[in-house]
Amino acid sequence: MTQTLPDTRTARRAMIDSQLRTSGVNEEYVLARMLAVPREDFLPAEKAAQAYIDRAVSLGEGGHLASPLFYGKLLLEAAPAPETRVLVVSGGTGYLAALIAPLAGSVTEVTAAEAAALQGAGEYDLVVVDGAIEQLPEGLAAALAENGRIVTGLVLRQVTRLASGRKIAGTVSLQPLEDLGIPVLAAFAAPKRWTFA
Repeated sequence: MTQTLPDTRTARRAMIDSQLRTSGVNEEYVLARMLAVPREDFLPAEKAAQAYIDRAVSLGEGGHLASPLFYGKLLLEAAPAPETRVLVVSGGTGYLAALIAPLAGSVTEVTAAEAAALQGAGEYDLVVVDGAIEQLPEGLAAALAENGRIVTGLVLRQVTRLASGRKIAGTVSLQPLEDLGIPVLAAFAAPKRWTFA
């Protein structure tokens, strides 16, 4: 006897109406991608029932599927175009790359550890990071083309925020946009500073 999986399109529509639209994510291209890509396909079977909750699903080993709102806001800010060369730093599921792929010219996906060790040379117009970082490694910044953009989560004073930046004159500076619950990527942790106990 084969078990049929329920159609989760209704759950995706509810996610769009109750989590994205109510938080200001209304661009059609974002909503269309969020509707088209089933989140449960990127989770192990035992976690599939959590696919449409309004917070991140932890997968252990530092992996996660972030909240729908994070992906919606990130896509809205990233706004990839058909000619855009995108580097996706994965949170461990491949979901973000699946959302972006039809919108961009090309998509390359790397793990957080690979991105932290990257020695780039201006190959990408856009870098998107599936998680929050404490610091932007020089090699990842170098992977951005001049005038290229990065959209990521950023940890500032122990609060995670959506942030974006642009590479100008070889330098990337990130500007926080809004506080948002975002899983932290350990591969991008800043070196610990000595403090009084």
